[in-house]
Amino acid sequence: MELKKIPTLFLGIPLFVISCGTAPQSMTTGIAPAPPAKIQEVIHPQAYYHFLQGYLAEINSDGITALKEYQLGLNFDPNSAFLMFRIAKIQFSAGHMDEALGMARKVSASQLAHGSSLLDLAKIFMGAGEAQSALHVLDEGGQRFPEDESLMLAKGNLLLNLKEYTQARQVFEGWLQAHPRSAESSYYLGLIAQETKKPREAAAYYQQAIAANTAFERAYLKLIALWEDENEPQQAIALLETYLKEVNPHNREFRLRLVRLYVLEHQSEKGLAHLDHLLDERPDDLHAHVRKAQIYGDMKNFPAAIQELNDVLEARPNELRVRDFLGLLYEEMKDYDRAIATYQANLAIDPTFFDSVLHLGFVSYRLKRNNEAISYLEKAIKLNPKRTESYLLFGLTYFQMEDYQSAKTKLEEGILQDPANAELHFNLGTVLDKLNQFDEAVREMQQTLELDPEHADALNYLGYSYADRGIKFEEALDLTRRAVALKPHNGYYVDSLAWALYKLGRVDEALEAIQRAASLVSDDPVIYEHLGEIFLSREERDKARDAWLHSLQLDSTNESLKKRFREMGFGEPIPTISHQSSTLVP
Repeated sequence: MELKKIPTLFLGIPLFVISCGTAPQSMTTGIAPAPPAKIQEVIHPQAYYHFLQGYLAEINSDGITALKEYQLGLNFDPNSAFLMFRIAKIQFSAGHMDEALGMARKVSASQLAHGSSLLDLAKIFMGAGEAQSALHVLDEGGQRFPEDESLMLAKGNLLLNLKEYTQARQVFEGWLQAHPRSAESSYYLGLIAQETKKPREAAAYYQQAIAANTAFERAYLKLIALWEDENEPQQAIALLETYLKEVNPHNREFRLRLVRLYVLEHQSEKGLAHLDHLLDERPDDLHAHVRKAQIYGDMKNFPAAIQELNDVLEARPNELRVRDFLGLLYEEMKDYDRAIATYQANLAIDPTFFDSVLHLGFVSYRLKRNNEAISYLEKAIKLNPKRTESYLLFGLTYFQMEDYQSAKTKLEEGILQDPANAELHFNLGTVLDKLNQFDEAVREMQQTLELDPEHADALNYLGYSYADRGIKFEEALDLTRRAVALKPHNGYYVDSLAWALYKLGRVDEALEAIQRAASLVSDDPVIYEHLGEIFLSREERDKARDAWLHSLQLDSTNESLKKRFREMGFGEPIPTISHQSSTLVP
């Protein structure tokens, strides 16, 4: 085969190790640079021609042609490590792992003349999950190119991913000893310290990395996250403020992170100031506008939040999610007419916008417009049958209508879509209880607690149910105590705890708990009914009578309490406004 003329374009390309075979010496003179030690660059002319054609195709992003040319070159020089390497690299880039790995295994790392080639070969082995082969290549590279930081970083990082922390630390410490200003080595030593549960040591290494490279964003992010995990948000805030003042005031991600920290630390005004800075730079920054509205909402400054969103909608009226958020703010203000109008405005633009359909269903449920709620929720399920909020709201709406069988059906449909949804199981349990299927209700409550052991409502419901039925008193006490521990200021939970204590005969503790419950919730008739029972058990009949009268003042339809009132010899129950809770709770 006659060798075609080499294009001028390629005369300056350094030639890597292409062959282990032989070729006339005249073919290398004046073309390739002097080979590295122990590397002999000998080039077969036809193989070199196809290499050039393949290289040109790679420059033009034509991997198929490049692969074809390299394979043709390999026919002329089957021992060419470089051509095999180029083929493996193209196959790897194309996602053909088996072909890439098969070819990579044929490459002798000692025949690749550049550190970058060794690094790419190691990446192929790493991508295929052959960590030991990758380490072998990187060891070869470290011996031949001891000053190539990329090879060192790849080896140390691979050992870190393999959780070989001692070896990884040795790699990075060795490099750092020789190169004290290596920010990357300090950073990875920080990662190792963090992985091995040494947060203070990790923080010191991250700070060392930042000192070596003040613009090292990854080190900042790790150190900020570390301070947050260690519950030292002020350290994170100070670090972000320093970065934004001294390094890069235009880093949007860092400024938004600082806003979040200020809000968590109840310094919302400072967070708003940073959002204003973002908006000064980019007045159309939608996320910054919405974040401002969220902060105003959290501050209960609803007019300011609403104004912020209305300003966005004036410029961008088709931002459906922004308008949906506006509707939620109106709901928070209990301005339900405006909330409904806002959601309906979204549907006028896009009738399939799920969130607004769902929110209309919720507002209708909240206003006890049950038929409207059902209509919206049916539409929501048609739009997105996988979203379980619709089934939950359906169940609550039917529960509100006292149609417990329909509620059960809808909640079960939701569970079919999402069996791990604790809220669906909890509400199904309450419905089953109403259907007098107590054993099934208990199973649903237990399932809820398996999915979410800190589901306070389920703990309270199950504990109170046991106590009220006179069964499993110790378990009832444990469940209600756990609920109160999660929400100590929930008067209904404290009432359940008091009732469990009473059922166990621990009357003095029960009285203390029930009086606390009454101080937390002053308008619940059940709490005062329980208070009366506890007073009665202590032979404090006058206080029992007053407590029951107050309960009947709050709920005059409680016929069973009226009957008990008479049975205890208290006469005819005639609740009057004069019976105040303050006379019953110390």
